[in-house]
Amino acid sequence: MDWFRYPSPVGFLDQFFVYHPEPWQDREWARLSGLPLQDVWFESADGVRLFGWYVEAAADRPVLLWCHGNAGTIINRLDNLRLLYQMGLSVFLFDYRGYGKSQSIRPSEQGLYEDAYGAYDYLVRTRKVRSERLLLFGRSLGASVAAELASQRPATGLILESSFPSVEAVAKMHYGGLPVHWFLGAEHRLIDRLPHLSLPKLIIHGDKDDIIPIELGRQVFDAAKPPKEWYVIQGAGHNDTYVVGGKAYFRQLGEFIRKAFTAW
Repeated sequence: MDWFRYPSPVGFLDQFFVYHPEPWQDREWARLSGLPLQDVWFESADGVRLFGWYVEAAADRPVLLWCHGNAGTIINRLDNLRLLYQMGLSVFLFDYRGYGKSQSIRPSEQGLYEDAYGAYDYLVRTRKVRSERLLLFGRSLGASVAAELASQRPATGLILESSFPSVEAVAKMHYGGLPVHWFLGAEHRLIDRLPHLSLPKLIIHGDKDDIIPIELGRQVFDAAKPPKEWYVIQGAGHNDTYVVGGKAYFRQLGEFIRKAFTAW
């Protein structure tokens, strides 16, 4: 299920309510997935050792930098990764600190941002990917990470899926308006970043999402600065958007990408 400063008790509670990493499962993932997975070790902006997979479609194709949600690891995204790769996209999917094979350090809001900076810098500095080829993709909690990255690094487009305005908004939705967020250190205020981002944005939500209800996704869209697009997937919940959306979903992604990358 994707969603939702130490040593205070407030930051400690984030580990129970916000971040849900899983340990690595050591299997032959490239063979099992049928994907040309390239293992990548890199450092976050603050020096944490992180792990990810890079799949390259072609040297001149757009590169999708994927900031995933709050649960599981990159292993849980392989089916979706395959479909993005089959679209002709190169993809860099990485695990935050404390997730999977990445260094075992407690996740935190600032820590996730530092991890995303490091992933971006790896693509630009090591792989020599120009910012004109980069598209940022954030799902659920990863939407605030991708938007923070967009506020600090240049890119050509931003895709936000199953996103929410802030941890506060989600907490109030699930706990009857009680101020549970007062006891959490993480804020992930996506809604504060969106009015300042000028790059093209595609905001996607399932109308049957019972984890992050669609009205929260609509708040995200309403706060975003144009150019922006709003795409609702009928019948989709929180984690099955690309499955329920099917061909129409990937067609929408392709159209958005073609507009953002005029040379593609």
